[in-house]
Amino acid sequence: MDFDACIARLTGKDAKDAYAFARQITEESRTSQIWYPCFDRFAPLLQHKNSLVRNRAISILAANAHWDREGKFDALLDEFLSHVTDIKPITARQCVAALPEIAKARPELIPRIRAALEQADLSHYPDSMRPLVLKDIMAALGKINGLEH
Repeated sequence: MDFDACIARLTGKDAKDAYAFARQITEESRTSQIWYPCFDRFAPLLQHKNSLVRNRAISILAANAHWDREGKFDALLDEFLSHVTDIKPITARQCVAALPEIAKARPELIPRIRAALEQADLSHYPDSMRPLVLKDIMAALGKINGLEH
């Protein structure tokens, strides 16, 4: 597996291919740890200037959270949670939607995840997007709370 080629494909100009490839990696990561060795290569994509690349990284990293026995996700969590209020509301929604999967895989992270959701400042979003992000946050909190019972 050529990791550089994978990253190039995920960040390439062909958005359709990059999306399909990210989806493939995400699905494979839910059933196999085949992509976990690339975790450290995927993590920097959270800082990518292109929000679509950040979206892909969010999905891939969340799907790999349950394979993490080395604490890599713990170290990355604050950066990951910063996307709850990403400048792009679509990326924020992607992040929020991924959090229950992470909480299920790593229940010890639930207090930090819950705090990020409960303290999210949505005031910088347009009026048209704020209710959607808030609805996503409430749904994620509901799922996370359900994991604890």
